[in-house]
Amino acid sequence: MSTPTQTPPQTDWLARFRPWTHGVLVANLVVQIGIIVTGGAVRLTGSGLGCSTWPECEPGQFTAAFHPETSYHQYIEFGNRTITGVLGVLAIAVVLLVCTDRSRSRAYRLLGLVPLVGVVAQALLGGILVLLHLHPGLVSLHFVISACLVAVSALLLHRSGEGDAPPRRVVEPALHTLGTWLVVLMVPVVVLGVIVTGAGPHSGDDEIAYRIGVDPALMTRLHAASVWIFLAVLAVTLVVAFRTNAPRAVTKALWIVVVITLGQGLIGYVQYFTGLPALLVGLHMLGAAVLVAGVVKVPLTMRVREAL
Repeated sequence: MSTPTQTPPQTDWLARFRPWTHGVLVANLVVQIGIIVTGGAVRLTGSGLGCSTWPECEPGQFTAAFHPETSYHQYIEFGNRTITGVLGVLAIAVVLLVCTDRSRSRAYRLLGLVPLVGVVAQALLGGILVLLHLHPGLVSLHFVISACLVAVSALLLHRSGEGDAPPRRVVEPALHTLGTWLVVLMVPVVVLGVIVTGAGPHSGDDEIAYRIGVDPALMTRLHAASVWIFLAVLAVTLVVAFRTNAPRAVTKALWIVVVITLGQGLIGYVQYFTGLPALLVGLHMLGAAVLVAGVVKVPLTMRVREAL
C-alpha cells in the first residue's frame, strides 16, 4: 500500500534577512527624498544636458570624464544618475524583502513593487528628457513622480510596522476626515509649486528661462493661496485633535507637519523677495519632499491594524 506524497513545506530563503526590512525601507524613503535634492541640483544649475546622451553619459563612456573642455555640469548630472543607481539597488532589496514575505497580505506585498517601477519609469523619463532637450513639461513631471514615490515609500514604511487586519479608526470621524483632507490639499500645493519653478528662472535650462508659458507672478500667488488654505485646515485639524484627546502619535505627526509647513512658508517668501537664489529654491524642494512624507503619515496615525 503506497503512502500519499506529502508536499514539502515552503522555506523562506530570505528569512535571515527579514530583520533588515525596516532599515531598507527607511533607506529607500531617505534616498527617494535625496534624489529630489540631486535632481533639483541638476535643474538649478542647468546641468540637465551635462551628459549629452543616455544611458551613456557621453558617446562611448558611461561615466563623466575630465577633459580640457569639461564643465561641472556633467558631474552634477552623472552624480544624479549615480543616486538613481543606488535607489535602484534599494528598490530591488525592497522587492526581495517585501514582495516575497508570505506572512503578509497580498496588498502589502504588491506595494513593495512600486519603488522599483518608479525607478524604471524615472530612468526612462530621464533618457527621454535628454533626447528631447529638457522638454519643460517632462522636467516638471520628473518631480511629480518623485513626490508620488516619496508618498508611497512613506506609506510602505508605516505599513511594514503594522498588521494586515482591516484598519480600525482611533480618532473621531471629523478628525479622520480632516487628516484625509490634508493629503488632498497637499496635491495642489506641490503641483503648483512645481509649475512656479518651471515658469521661473530655474526651469532646468540655463539658456532659456520661463520655459512653461504661464505668468510666474500669477502662479506664485496661486501657490501661496493653496499653502494658506492648507495651513488653515492644518490649524483646524490640530485644534480638533486637542479637543478630542487624540492619541499622542496623531498630535506629534501634526506638529511635525506644522513645523515643516511654517519652514516652507518662510523659505518661500524669503526666496521670492530675494530674487529666487538657487540655494533657497533647492531647500524649498527638499522641504516639499519632506512635507509629502509628513502629511502622508498623519492619517496613518489615526487608525491601527492588528495582526491577522
